[in-house]
Amino acid sequence: MPKNRRFSVYWFDPEPTIGAELRKVRPCVVVSPEEMNKVLRTVLIAPLTSTSKSWPFRIDVTVNGKKSRVACDQIRAVDKARLKGYIEDLSDDDGEAVLALLQTIFSK
Repeated sequence: MPKNRRFSVYWFDPEPTIGAELRKVRPCVVVSPEEMNKVLRTVLIAPLTSTSKSWPFRIDVTVNGKKSRVACDQIRAVDKARLKGYIEDLSDDDGEAVLALLQTIFSK
């Protein structure tokens, strides 16, 4: 099982949340690079949602055979202990699409 690698998908409990933050236990994808993941006790994650709204800062992926959206607008740093239950890795194409969207978001 991969351990906190970029584009690995885990179950994640975001509580406590405030305001418009995504709530309830849900999958998330690790988006931080390996260099950070190896030395820090935290990782950067983006939660997954099944909300059907097609926003330009969310990208469609398939996880465990189900359609989801990576909520790149909800990125947060979390302690690795908050990652529960490895699910799978994103496909190479989905991982590259997430990375491209993040680069677009942060280059504006």
